[in-house]
Amino acid sequence: MTAAVIRVGTRGSALAMAQTRQIADRIAKAAKAEIELVPITTHGDTSRASLAEIGGTGVFAAALREALLAGECDVVVHSLKDLPTAEHPGLRLGAVPKRVDARDVLCARDGLTLAALPEGARVGTGSPRRIAQLGAARPDVVAVDIRGNVDTRLGKVESGELDAVILAAAGLSRLGRLDAATDHLELSDWPTAPGQGALAIEVRRERGDRDLERALEAIDHGITRATVLAERLVLSGLEAGCSAPVGATAFIDDELLFLTASVYSADGSRRLTSSHAATPDSRSAADLADAARDVADRAVAELLGNGAADLVPPEEQP
Repeated sequence: MTAAVIRVGTRGSALAMAQTRQIADRIAKAAKAEIELVPITTHGDTSRASLAEIGGTGVFAAALREALLAGECDVVVHSLKDLPTAEHPGLRLGAVPKRVDARDVLCARDGLTLAALPEGARVGTGSPRRIAQLGAARPDVVAVDIRGNVDTRLGKVESGELDAVILAAAGLSRLGRLDAATDHLELSDWPTAPGQGALAIEVRRERGDRDLERALEAIDHGITRATVLAERLVLSGLEAGCSAPVGATAFIDDELLFLTASVYSADGSRRLTSSHAATPDSRSAADLADAARDVADRAVAELLGNGAADLVPPEEQP
């Protein structure tokens, strides 16, 4: 017998709808349920101001959370990098599916790489982190603060308004537009936002439909949950918002959980980096989470000890 309809809330952008459909299909299969997508407009979608001006933390998540709490949907799907690090008292993280490519990519005219961009090239991005990293890597090019969906941003390169834009590889891949990338920026040199490449499925704190709970368990990926936890704990430990100039990369190799975190000044002229590793006692969720907290605590302590607080703007509450 088919279960009741599961309503999945999502932002209405093409990228959000594409990634939510992928998750919805997996929920439908695991729960043997019908799925209804519920598009929700957020402040981040309607405002044309820069993320720095409107306060990056929560601008895409707040409306989704309100709809979930109001019972307008049963789950919501976020890009994990857009989700505030503080837990919401009425909500919980129901699942974190397996992460895809966490890298940033350059999409430039004439197939140019970052190193090959000419002096004075205009590079578009709405991310303070990417602006800082661009200043560190190529202080001779001009960062242009832009907003808009993927097609809008790529269109600025095609029209000649910009020489390049910087986007997330994951988003381009989910839209089938990865062919627009001309340079993949490696995480070792260009760490990305905590949680980039991962999605977050949020639900109300009280346990809901049993079939839905089983579906969430089926699509949750323990390694991804642990590594993004380590990255996000760096943000919360530094009291930095989602749009702060902080990059973090965590991964598990053999028996070790590695974390590298970097903090940039706004113009990229200064960078502080801390790297740590821990050995989880097992691959259980609890032991992985303990290892994530361990490496994050040590990274935050080292970064703050070296003056990171002077580089990172304080987090604004949504």
